[in-house]
Amino acid sequence: MAEKTARELAQTNIAENRKAFHDYHILDTWEAGMVLLGTEVKSIREGRVNLRDSFARIERGEVWLYNVHISAYSHRGYADHEPLRQRKLLMHRDEIRKLIGKTTEKGMTIVPTRMYYKSGRVKVEVGLAKGKKDYDKRETVKRREADRETRAAVKTGHRD
Repeated sequence: MAEKTARELAQTNIAENRKAFHDYHILDTWEAGMVLLGTEVKSIREGRVNLRDSFARIERGEVWLYNVHISAYSHRGYADHEPLRQRKLLMHRDEIRKLIGKTTEKGMTIVPTRMYYKSGRVKVEVGLAKGKKDYDKRETVKRREADRETRAAVKTGHRD
């Protein structure tokens, strides 16, 4: 396994959206910045973020993130923020145009897959996703269990 560079080590995960990988086929990913308030940044630094059930929408040529829960900052004074407010994502115009073109297809949506630090800034990885059917989800669970069993068998050194 290759050693991680200093830049990769600096990209520490804040939160992951595991549910997105369970419910969707992630086809493509993009990196985006976020417009945040000061108390939100401090709360994120405490790790008080939840990406579960979050999604993004394109409105009037801008990308907006919904249902990302950033809890209230523990040492706040009078300044506070709404935990579930919609937040603007910062992306290049050509990336937004690509997303607009692809999300017009039936069944395509934009979901945040993870939130991380990059050079001291909070970034969000958004993925173009297509919803999984129930049989796809069952197949994913079967594959995961089979992989777990093979790893356990290799670890103990038993052969059937």
